[in-house]
Amino acid sequence: MSDPRAAFLAGDRLDDVALFLADTYVDDERLKSYGEPVEDGVVIVVDGERGRNAFAAATNTDAMEFARAAMDREGVIDESLTSGTCPDSSADGSSEPSAVSQADGSEPTAACEDGRSEPTAVSEGDDGAESAAHSVQFVFAFAEAENQDVGGIYAEGDVVHAYAQCACGTAYSDRWTIDE
Repeated sequence: MSDPRAAFLAGDRLDDVALFLADTYVDDERLKSYGEPVEDGVVIVVDGERGRNAFAAATNTDAMEFARAAMDREGVIDESLTSGTCPDSSADGSSEPSAVSQADGSEPTAACEDGRSEPTAVSEGDDGAESAAHSVQFVFAFAEAENQDVGGIYAEGDVVHAYAQCACGTAYSDRWTIDE
């Protein structure tokens, strides 16, 4: 398969990691040369070690520390790895402030053009504000091979583990079995 993201999502790149970086989080045109430009950012699929290093460089967060923190909250991450549903977003359109901070315990931030970070405001109001307040800033994902000995979802096939950071500051996770 020539499409790295499709190959990753098909379970053909189990030693690699996938990263999604939203334009609203990291606005660096150079990243698009390393991955697949998508509507709201870039998806990069690279070997595990390079991917963890790229994630740390782009987010100032250790990938595995982020994954451990995000495991505490379940949400929905789209199988495209570019969007999700934050567990702190509400169905009625109002935005509740997150009780969960970023993986490193700091306030939610957004990257500025000069590389600094500033606090991200969580807005309330219409669906556009709700959507922006709960948009995915970045995703870190890896796939694990089917493992009959472990049982559960792992006995059903290869499993994608995905971890997302929401604009509101909530880190959350999702996992699913790769469809054959």
